[in-house]
Amino acid sequence: MKKLLSLLTAFLFILSLDAGNGKAKITFESPRYDFGYIQEAEGVVTHSFEFTNSGNAPLIIIDTRSTCGCTASHFTKEPIAPNGKGTIDVQFNPKGRPGAFRKEIKVYTNASKAAVKLIIEGVVVPKKP
Repeated sequence: MKKLLSLLTAFLFILSLDAGNGKAKITFESPRYDFGYIQEAEGVVTHSFEFTNSGNAPLIIIDTRSTCGCTASHFTKEPIAPNGKGTIDVQFNPKGRPGAFRKEIKVYTNASKAAVKLIIEGVVVPKKP
């Protein structure tokens, strides 16, 4: 699996070089989302982070990683053309996690070596016994 991911990353890097002197740039409408108070008993909550490729070359999301197993993300797999839009959907499972939370999702793209950080936060209201 690691070899496949490394091969895919190298391929995407080569594709980004073929785009000429252009450079992709990911711009989020907001890199932070506050769920406010959520009920543990109501289960998983979701938020879609919308972004734009504000660069002048195709943008490729390579991977996303979260800081906790309670958080999952799904992202646009196709290259995003300049001025095109995409989404990263983030899910948080509040089961067994009463109280305040703050989770990071790192987004890896061909636009930069550094990951872009998305933040979700809120307060889980425990279910009644």
